[in-house]
Amino acid sequence: MCGIMRRFANLAAGGLWLLCLATPVVAAPVVDAVRIGDYQTRSRFVVDLNGPVSFKVFTLADPYRVVIDLPEVVWRIKPKDMPRGKRITGYRLVLYQPGKSRIVMDVAKPIKIEKAFLLGPSGAYGHRLVIDLADITPEAFLRTNRRPVAAPAQSSRRNKSASVRPPQPPWKAKKLRNLKPLIAIDPGHGGVDPGARGVRGSWEKTITLSQARELRRQLIASGRYRVILTRGRDIFVRLRERIAIAQRAEADVFISLHADSIANRKLRGGSVYTLSEKASDKEAEALASKENKADIIAGVDLSDQSKTVTRILIDLSQRMTKNASVTLAKSLIDNLGSTTKMLRRTHRFAGFAVLKAPEIPSVLIEMGYLSNPTDEKLLRSKAHQKRIAKAILVGINAYIKQRLAFNR
Repeated sequence: MCGIMRRFANLAAGGLWLLCLATPVVAAPVVDAVRIGDYQTRSRFVVDLNGPVSFKVFTLADPYRVVIDLPEVVWRIKPKDMPRGKRITGYRLVLYQPGKSRIVMDVAKPIKIEKAFLLGPSGAYGHRLVIDLADITPEAFLRTNRRPVAAPAQSSRRNKSASVRPPQPPWKAKKLRNLKPLIAIDPGHGGVDPGARGVRGSWEKTITLSQARELRRQLIASGRYRVILTRGRDIFVRLRERIAIAQRAEADVFISLHADSIANRKLRGGSVYTLSEKASDKEAEALASKENKADIIAGVDLSDQSKTVTRILIDLSQRMTKNASVTLAKSLIDNLGSTTKMLRRTHRFAGFAVLKAPEIPSVLIEMGYLSNPTDEKLLRSKAHQKRIAKAILVGINAYIKQRLAFNR
């Protein structure tokens, strides 16, 4: 019982003793309830907590949203106990980053943050975070949008948008002589963004994370590679941040894992995508459009993404990287085809946001359709996940060997 003393251990005749003392554990704040009050021209959003918190609140457009950033909190509210209002049509909690939670409110019309403050315990109520929202015209909303309102005691750092580095050659000969190639594995979706739902109830975010862990295990066990994951648990990671994680680590390969669903439940099979602004078919275009909207779920402002890159430089670098990505895709397809059923048109092209790192050869693997009972059963199987990981490993081996020969 380590808290007062778990045990004494006599280590020597001289009477040396060990005392095991407890390490203080700071519990995460708990959200006990949410209350909404609607009035003629305003609404009040109240979050009941078991203690004070720092916070930041701001608005986003297209669609209209209110975002509250908090330290990581525990959400103890059941869906049936989550009220709605005439302005606040829905809200959700996102584990936005390790140690950081985000409440995203969907609002039906343009609003402004009139007040945002904390209240201490009083009467039957405990600690409360209060947000007052008032009606505003669309024109006025655009003038005041994205101006954070923070608690006076807040000291959290500003969340910087991921930017793209200056273009570099897609294959770095100097690094290859000194370090094992680094493989970035991106388990699609996560946190508040669950992805596709299977016919038996599987979530895409769970399938992709399990497959990513198995692939990481096999890559490391081969002794040939270093590996990073863009997420190692059920957490939301914005699309641009997934790219930034791979870029900061200077990854040599980026592999994004997904498992889609489609209306036609008979359709099954995998495919591999590489980047192209012009989709290879309507299905590829629809899939890319759906995946690229993931950031909206978590209250991420996408309105100024085009300003974070120099288009001409990125285009020049991407032309080199696209060729390497196609080579990687073909190598993966050759090996996946002997392990799992693939679609007739196996290699496809679309404008996925996560494939846009200009210096890292990148592919997105759709491992199958969760809407198909056979595919979903296989994708949930540990044995099948091992086979897919093995095929990807062999494909990467062939790609690396080819690139090394080309580099020499």
